Amino acid sequence: MHTQTAHAAFAVTTLLLMTMIGTPESAQASPTPPPMSDSTATTELNCSFGMGKGEAGQNCQVPIPPGCAVAHLPGTTKPWTNISKGGNTICKFDDKATNWKTRIIGTCGKCKTDHCSVQFIVKFDCSQRK
Repeated sequence: MHTQTAHAAFAVTTLLLMTMIGTPESAQASPTPPPMSDSTATTELNCSFGMGKGEAGQNCQVPIPPGCAVAHLPGTTKPWTNISKGGNTICKFDDKATNWKTRIIGTCGKCKTDHCSVQFIVKFDCSQRK
C-alpha cells in the first residue's frame, strides 16, 4: 500500500512539473509578425456620452487622426465601425453630418430608461501616414 501511494505522489508531482515547465510544442517561438508594409493594423478612436431618463438626444464627433483614413470592414467598402450602447435609446452615425474623411458624427435619440450610455467606435488605417 505504501508503494502505491509513493507511485501516485510521483505521478502527480511529474504531471505538475510538466504543466509548469511546458512541453516542447509550447516552447517553440511564436511566428514572426509580417513586415509593417504588409500590416493590416488599425487604430481605433471613439467618442462617448451618457444620458439620464427623458434626456433629449445628443451627438458627438469621433476624432480623425492626422494622416489616417477610415478603415473598411475586411472584404467590403463599408466603414469599419461599431456602436456600443446601454439603455433604451436609438443611436446611429449621422448620414447627413458625416463624410467619413473630415467629420464623423454619432447621434442618439431620447433616453427611455433610467440611464443610457453610448460609444461610437471607428477604426482607422494609418499605414500611409508619413
